[in-house]
Amino acid sequence: MTNSRCSIILAAGIFLVLGFGNVRADTVHVAVAANFTETARELAREFKNYSGHEAVLSFGASGQFYAQIKEGAPFEVFLSADDARPKKLVEDNLGVADEEFTYAVGKLVLWSRKPGLSLNEETLKKGDFSKIAIANPVAAPYGAAAVEVMKALDIYDELLPKIVQGNSVAQTFQFVNTDNAELGFIALSQIPNRKEGSWWIVPDKYYKEIDQDAVLLKSGAKNNAARAFMAFLRSSVAHSIIQKSGYATDAIASRNK
Repeated sequence: MTNSRCSIILAAGIFLVLGFGNVRADTVHVAVAANFTETARELAREFKNYSGHEAVLSFGASGQFYAQIKEGAPFEVFLSADDARPKKLVEDNLGVADEEFTYAVGKLVLWSRKPGLSLNEETLKKGDFSKIAIANPVAAPYGAAAVEVMKALDIYDELLPKIVQGNSVAQTFQFVNTDNAELGFIALSQIPNRKEGSWWIVPDKYYKEIDQDAVLLKSGAKNNAARAFMAFLRSSVAHSIIQKSGYATDAIASRNK
């Protein structure tokens, strides 16, 4: 039996064991961190194939979503780009405590759309560029990680006048992709299959590990589709998709036990 066939059977089994195999198709509204956009779309397609349920996705900065959820935005699941905000929602009694877990570990990269460049620490230290893009460090964990890197290299103050901020890491990508900045700190997941450009995977010694956590919100606690989606995120099928997209997943299974 092929690995893909085994994965399909395993994923289907998850839903049957949890009681989702014989319920009517339903919809779950999911707030998704911008860095996870393409991966979430692929997961949503597979989720519908396995469960019949539909995941309606909205994309943006984690900090903005946190504020919106606090104000009563109609989301049922939150896929954050950090672990702090999902935990805070549980503390705020807006998230379900036993349905909050790490679904991916993000990787930060320094990216240029120009091919053939050798990007590294020296690129940043030389500062031979006019603009460098980062996501808003208050709202976006990848932006906060970018600031950590520059401070670790003791060049943040020097580069500060050259920094342009996007509202999210998706907008940061666009700044670089449209030549409004020569370089940008983005997520590895945004470029895994790109043919053009140059990038440097930033060593994780320069920034705090980007644990991306999911949380089932109290508003979705009685929604079969929301609980099924959370179960699917824990499956080997989902982990395979997430890892292929440029995230680390190898330590997640043991961490979430």
